[in-house]
Amino acid sequence: MARYLLRRIAFSLVTLWAVVTVAFFLVRAAPGGPFDGERRLPPSVEANLRAAYHLDDPLPRQYGRYLAMLVGGDLGPSFRSKDFSVNELIGRGLPVSLVLGGLAFLLALAAGVGAGTWAACAKDRPRDRLVTIWATLGLALPPIIVAPALVLLFAVGLGWLPAGGHQGARHFVLPVVALALPHAAAFARLARGAVIEVLARPHVLTARAKGLPGRRIVVRHVLPSALLPVVSFAGPAAAALLAGSMVIEQVFSLPGLGRHFVQGALNRDYTLVTGAVIVYAALVLGLNLLADICLVRLDRRASHA
Repeated sequence: MARYLLRRIAFSLVTLWAVVTVAFFLVRAAPGGPFDGERRLPPSVEANLRAAYHLDDPLPRQYGRYLAMLVGGDLGPSFRSKDFSVNELIGRGLPVSLVLGGLAFLLALAAGVGAGTWAACAKDRPRDRLVTIWATLGLALPPIIVAPALVLLFAVGLGWLPAGGHQGARHFVLPVVALALPHAAAFARLARGAVIEVLARPHVLTARAKGLPGRRIVVRHVLPSALLPVVSFAGPAAAALLAGSMVIEQVFSLPGLGRHFVQGALNRDYTLVTGAVIVYAALVLGLNLLADICLVRLDRRASHA
């Protein structure tokens, strides 16, 4: 277990370094610069700004300086929001994204596993077909389509929920549902298939022959084995929810990390874009590592894969 964990951590660190390197050079290869705007700065002023931020140094030297800053936990200054550092901007937006992604993940996991198990226990019956249709529709409709539809129905039409903002818990209901729906459908399909497979195993058939209650059979004998594929998918799903929240934040005007990323990309704010990519990559790698650890705890054979 310890060797497997160290191997996974080392792989995550190397992957994070590769992401940092690609993001650093790719954002600087894009057309334009952080000091371009509708009004062109005088050449002397622009030269002074580039010198102040060390942008006139060769790229390898800039890259080395940036890596040294990252080791110290400093993501650098923002080129456009001069009163804030990248750490401060990300510190403001990240909690909103984490709350949105975390709530969407919990909703998707609970609704998906619950619906998939409920359908599998009545295979080929009406409720099984109903869940299958719902899962198919959920996978076919991305959040960018579901979100405006929910706003039109529940905010504009019925007036039950706000269409945007983050002043209270009610403002997170629609974005969480819109973000969770496709992943809940994926969890439901995984759980349904896994539960159906486990229900046909000999030890479950024996438990049924002994007259054990159906709920006890599902909880004690079916779910521990059926959850393995769900746990395997949980890491990538959580990462996808965090990355997908970028679109939802724009639709519902949430001041999350995605908004800073989009604004930084439009403004050619090198450090802000690179910092947001690093934070997203670190969260994705951390969530996948956590999912791998949970999978090994459930099935020791996974550590030898």
